[in-house]
Amino acid sequence: MTAFPEPARTLWSAYADSRRRPRRIHALGAEHLQAKRRLAGPVPVPVPERESGDAYIRRWRDTVYVCPWETRLRSWLAFARFREETSVRLAGSYVPPEAARRAEESFDRWKRSGRSLRPHILDSTWHVPLAWFVPFAAPERCLMLGGRPKGAPAYGRGALGEHGGPGPATASATRTLIYVTSMTEARSRVDAALPIVRDNLDAGSGLAAGRVETVGRWLAGFHPSALVELDYGGLVHLLDDRALRADESVAEVGVALAAMARGEAELAVAMYKRLLARWRLVRALESAN
Repeated sequence: MTAFPEPARTLWSAYADSRRRPRRIHALGAEHLQAKRRLAGPVPVPVPERESGDAYIRRWRDTVYVCPWETRLRSWLAFARFREETSVRLAGSYVPPEAARRAEESFDRWKRSGRSLRPHILDSTWHVPLAWFVPFAAPERCLMLGGRPKGAPAYGRGALGEHGGPGPATASATRTLIYVTSMTEARSRVDAALPIVRDNLDAGSGLAAGRVETVGRWLAGFHPSALVELDYGGLVHLLDDRALRADESVAEVGVALAAMARGEAELAVAMYKRLLARWRLVRALESAN
């Protein structure tokens, strides 16, 4: 909580104690439902009119850690990516030009205000980018194989999020796969990985130096006592129990990096191919029917 200046610190403290806030087990579903309501109306609304007042809360001993949803900022960033990657004609089939114009104008006003464009949460649909595994270690893995709670999305989304301090990996007793580490450990692992990937991988690799550097820059913007969480989110509902138990992507990235550092090319290539094969199958679900 100390990472936030006043009056935000007081507001988030009251929010954390509120019984009306969405609990962890329902939070992803609540966000997804809000997005569906905005996009399913007569005129799709790609970006909410106001910023979300919700956050993910984690408690450890006498400390409360807060990760704001920042749904409006993340929607702006996601919509900007969508516009860059989609033809004008196709984009207009999803969001009418007038709605797109309003979203872009409101984002321009936000940027001119000088407020931060760095969200506390990074999202990725249908896969987890390989560079996101670098800040974590295998023992920080927490897997729970419950069912999907009511309202939870069945589409694939993973999230990398920053909270306000160190603590153990915990989650509600539902279906989830997460990793949690301290900001100090996360930054140290990224710093250690960078010279290895620079010397061994080309720019097209999922572990290319540029992608690992992007993660490092994002981490550098937060409080040094924060914690970092990788949450498979809705991806866990696309994979069966066996696949989730077998998913050791963080450990495989660690082995690949260590093998590269030792010059053991054969082992590094084997681990990298394993990672690519697993996530290629997951990403293929986007176009499945």
